[in-house]
Order: sequence, then structure tokens, then C-alpha cells
Amino acid sequence: MSNNTVLFVLLDDYADWEAGSLAAALNEEPEGKGQRFNVKTVSLTTDPIQSIGGFTVLPDYGLTDAPKDFVGLMLIGGNSWRKKDSKQVMKLVDKALEKRVVLGAICDATVFLGNNGILNNIRHTSNHLEDLKETAGENYSNEAGYLHQQAVRSGQIITANGSAFLEFGKQVLEALNAAPQAEIDEWYRFFKQGYYENMNTNQ
Repeated sequence: MSNNTVLFVLLDDYADWEAGSLAAALNEEPEGKGQRFNVKTVSLTTDPIQSIGGFTVLPDYGLTDAPKDFVGLMLIGGNSWRKKDSKQVMKLVDKALEKRVVLGAICDATVFLGNNGILNNIRHTSNHLEDLKETAGENYSNEAGYLHQQAVRSGQIITANGSAFLEFGKQVLEALNAAPQAEIDEWYRFFKQGYYENMNTNQ
């Protein structure tokens, strides 16, 4: 793979917990075969933004200077995806779809995809089907493709609800072939089950 950049789109008031564990897993050297990814943050501009938890982040890029070459685009949930300005992110989404790279959306970023017609031909999930239908309105026509699951992968597109940051991360790591499957499974179990239960399972 000639390029290994994964872009995390963080809008103001983004959900800290949905980005951290996946970004760390991508940004570290895998134990076995695999690769370390170059994690970069993108927002509407390079002005500082603040997370729901109060962390201030200085984005690596604004939308106007975001890299054109990347292998993954992660839309991290939060409280700004329903604002008018968020529509600008579709330039990056369209580029990801055109390049057929891994596109991930979690929490309210899935509603953003639904509101822009991206979910109409794929299996997907979100926080709540009724909210997705109400918010996206006529732009969303694929209730039959909605799955009541923590995370859903359809080709290169991954959607998840806001409590599913580990399931989301696992699906993204798999889609990117970030590490051997056993190592990805171990990463998921370690954080999902907790240290002691995971250690007892492996004994």
C-alpha cells in the first residue's frame, strides 16, 4: 500500500470516545504482520475545536487543504453533523467513495450520510432508525437495509451507533487489513471484556 493515511473528521463538539481507541490502534506498530497508519485530523478549518469532553484539538487540516491521497476516512460523531456547515464534508466523502477507500461513520455521522443519500443502497445502522428517517426525510429510502446491530460493514463502508466504538474500531481495522485477524480479535476482546476476564479467557 503506497499511502497509509487515515483521516479522522472531527467537527466541533465531537465525541471523544468514538475516536480515541481506533486512532491509537491505527497509529501504533502492530505486533505481527500489518502496518502502522498515519492518523491525521480534519475539520472544517484548522481553527481549534473542542470535544464533548472538553478536549481542545488543533486539526491537522481544514477541508480546503486535506490530503487527496488517503486509505481511510472516519467521520466521528458529535453534535455538529446536523448543522448546515457539515455539508462541506461531502467533498471528502465523495472522494472516499470515488477512490473506494474505507469510509467509516459512527453515531450522528451516520445520520449525516443518510441525509446525503449515501445509505440508500447499502446495509447500515445508526443510533435509531426512527430518528434517521425523520432527520434524513426523503433523502433516505432504505429502511429495509437498516440492521439493528452495533456496527455494520457493507463493502468499504462501516456504520455504527454511538455506543459501538469498539465494534466500529474492529470493523475498520479489518477493512484496512491493519493487523492479522487474531491480533484484531485480541484488541477487541481486551477492551470489551476487560483485562482480567480477557486474561482468564486466554489461559
